[in-house]
Amino acid sequence: LFGNTPKTVIDINSSEPVTEPFADSGLTLRQQVEQVLAFPTVASKKYLITIGDRTVSGLIHRDQMVGPWQVPVADCGITLRDYESLAGEAMAVGERTPLALLNPAASARMAVGEAITNLMGVGISDLSVLKLSANWMAASASPGEFQALYEAVKAIGMELCPTLDIGIPVGKDSMSMQTSWQQEDATKSVVAPMSLIVSAFAPVNDVSRHKTPQLSGQTGSSLFLIDLSAGKNRLGGSVLYQTQSQLGQDSPDLDDAQLLSKLFELMQGALDDELINACHDRSDGGLLATVAEMSFAGHCGVKLRAPSTDLGAWLFNEELGLVVEVSAANQAKFLDKVAESGIQQITHQIGEVTASRDFVIIHDGGQESWRCDELQAVWSKASHLMAMQRDNPAVVAQEFAQIQKPDPGMQPKINFDFSSDLIAAYQNKPKPKVAILREQGVNGQNEMAAAFMRAGFDCVDVHMQDLIGQQVDLMSFSGLVACGGFSYGDVLGAGLGWAKTILFNPVLRQQFSAFFADQGKFALGVCNGCQMLSGLRSIIPDTEQWPDFLNNESEQFEARFSQLSVGDTDNIFFQGMAGAHIPVAIAHGEGRAVFPNTAINTGQVAAQYIDNQGATTMQYPFNPNGSQQSVAAVSGAGGRVLAMMPHPERVFRSAQMSYAPAQWGENSPWMRMFYNVRLFVD
Repeated sequence: LFGNTPKTVIDINSSEPVTEPFADSGLTLRQQVEQVLAFPTVASKKYLITIGDRTVSGLIHRDQMVGPWQVPVADCGITLRDYESLAGEAMAVGERTPLALLNPAASARMAVGEAITNLMGVGISDLSVLKLSANWMAASASPGEFQALYEAVKAIGMELCPTLDIGIPVGKDSMSMQTSWQQEDATKSVVAPMSLIVSAFAPVNDVSRHKTPQLSGQTGSSLFLIDLSAGKNRLGGSVLYQTQSQLGQDSPDLDDAQLLSKLFELMQGALDDELINACHDRSDGGLLATVAEMSFAGHCGVKLRAPSTDLGAWLFNEELGLVVEVSAANQAKFLDKVAESGIQQITHQIGEVTASRDFVIIHDGGQESWRCDELQAVWSKASHLMAMQRDNPAVVAQEFAQIQKPDPGMQPKINFDFSSDLIAAYQNKPKPKVAILREQGVNGQNEMAAAFMRAGFDCVDVHMQDLIGQQVDLMSFSGLVACGGFSYGDVLGAGLGWAKTILFNPVLRQQFSAFFADQGKFALGVCNGCQMLSGLRSIIPDTEQWPDFLNNESEQFEARFSQLSVGDTDNIFFQGMAGAHIPVAIAHGEGRAVFPNTAINTGQVAAQYIDNQGATTMQYPFNPNGSQQSVAAVSGAGGRVLAMMPHPERVFRSAQMSYAPAQWGENSPWMRMFYNVRLFVD
């Protein structure tokens, strides 16, 4: 039918972009550094990241937040393929839109190059397994834009990607990126520059091998820059120039695709041999921003030694490249790998990690230094100001003030066994059945079932309609678990609407009442399920003093990685875990525990939010919702019922955690609570 479709013919009159040389405005190095770090393209995007649920499904290995200080500097995202293996998928984005105003073809090559360098620390078998998605945008009817689009498509579609043996199987285009309007009898218009957003995807055999930008803090470790521009240091379109309302003329570019391939091979070999501690790509803001973000994530100091060249060009050019941290013990082996890869000419030792929290640049004219937390405050200011406009400003101010306070980072404290040895004796016994209960909008049932299955349960998917239609008998189960998500779209009081489905149905009310009264059965409610159990206090024994769960004090959905202290209660889920400090995933909009009267039964407080010093706290964001008494979980029915706002089921594996000590192995400490309940149901 479409075999003889005529080809579209477009006539393009070629022309060169009109550019102007950069006019030096005489800023000092200190002013340049602070302006670049504060620029929105470079600055922290935390205000956007913490309002998105980044742990749903329990198959997230690497989100934006890195390390025990949870700094949003990750180069890529990594998901797990299932709940048992370490296989997964990595994805990253590349874009260099401002460069299209100077050199459209270079802009496209740089976008592809950035997506690839963002994946260099992951551990991918071969560059050819990478697949790209290209999102093209242009104002095709505007003069010069079709030419820009043609040059960019040709540069990567017919030249760069075939050279690298990388496919672009999917893409999207938007060809009307301009608008016009009438204002005071004049026609005005805005034309967006041609832009390419590249999304790169690759399978990963072992997600645990990947390295983040977090510096190790090991004094004496060296920082190496691998510079794919081979010293060209072109500044056109850089953030440094943009902060001074200029673009310049000479655009960064990927001049030699083979160097990119060799760097990829080097990184995969270095990961195989465990030679590097951290890595971060050079992108917006240049080398200065790259190393600063690594320092923020590692909460340690650095000392950079600039070569005897143009200091500004060295610090702020945004050519493709990578910064890696190598320990003193591995330096010789790493340099041997560099020589084997044939890129020793573009590999330069640029500095080292220091014990102090100072960011030092040594150059021909002397040196400049900052406190690292001072620079991080500059880098975080734009995000802070946006959050101040959107959220509760009194709460937001607490988080910003925390940047320059002493902070040891998350310090998990585990004093119990959480290995599978705990239930070894039950492996060949019949599996007790647990109802994985969900309602319309709930989305946490899969990871919940995976955690209970690992603990030796037979998990049954039970929807509320199954109970309403009397197709399922709740009493046939040893336990029920009310899962998290967005029941009823988080309207009707979030989980309270779910609770009223039970309370106002006589058959369901009687069935749930009998279940909670049976001393051989258990119940767990997480997130929406926690709200639901709180709404069922009238039919759950020993819960009269439980709190309500109301809107977060920040007035915003909170997606965090927080720490909990486990209380000393009779709750079956937490037996043997009292006093432990464990990081956990947070994702809720209505998690603020508010007690209806002043009489709080402290014996029912099963877990509390703590700060990085290990103290229970009302300080945001350590207490992410403003809960009274820092309450994160409560116990009832003689310890058989647990209502918990955080999501232990999303982090029962170490590989699911945004940060986890390497010595934990496969299980995270939260797996103990699922093993505990299996021991209860013997």
